[in-house]
Amino acid sequence: MQKLPLNLVVPFILFATSSRLVFAVTLSTGIDEVANLPYWEIKGDGMTLRLVQRLPDQSRGFAMARGFTPEQAEVFAQSCAFQTVFKNISNLTTPGTLNYNLRDWIIYYQDKKRGMKTREDWEKTWPPGQVKPAAQLALNWGLYPTVQSYKPGDYNWGLSTFNLKPGAMFDLRVVWHQYDKQHEFVIHDVQCAPDIHPDPDDIN
Repeated sequence: MQKLPLNLVVPFILFATSSRLVFAVTLSTGIDEVANLPYWEIKGDGMTLRLVQRLPDQSRGFAMARGFTPEQAEVFAQSCAFQTVFKNISNLTTPGTLNYNLRDWIIYYQDKKRGMKTREDWEKTWPPGQVKPAAQLALNWGLYPTVQSYKPGDYNWGLSTFNLKPGAMFDLRVVWHQYDKQHEFVIHDVQCAPDIHPDPDDIN
């Protein structure tokens, strides 16, 4: 399992597309205190976004418990999933609605650009009728919403998938809209969880 330094915080300056300097953003990495797995988190004046590794075994168990076949669950397990928590914390500073669309986010992997695998993409993964409707519905609810608008103080969490192999390392351009501006930030060296099989008691 990857070992990251605890509470490593690096300051960055974020630029918006419609004006010069917007605000400072900090990037922190470490081991999530609940999941006991590596995380990457960015924090700005009005938002926080945390990505926490999710082991392929956890994704296998999630899918099979909801009615997917072992073969279908393996596709999900190999998709590089992260527990994702996105918060609008502008209620603590200057209130402003936060909007995002996961289709705007860009993955940089092996010198190529690619998109995330959204709820809508997962619905097209298997031929019609191959997945039980109840299983597909449970997966949809478990995945992070593709498009969302958060009022000050609102937040959400769910699984985001990047369609990369276990252990792959990539950069992620995060895009969101707040304070009537588009904001972008690139998180470097994010790593998909390796396909290892630790004792479940070691993972919360």
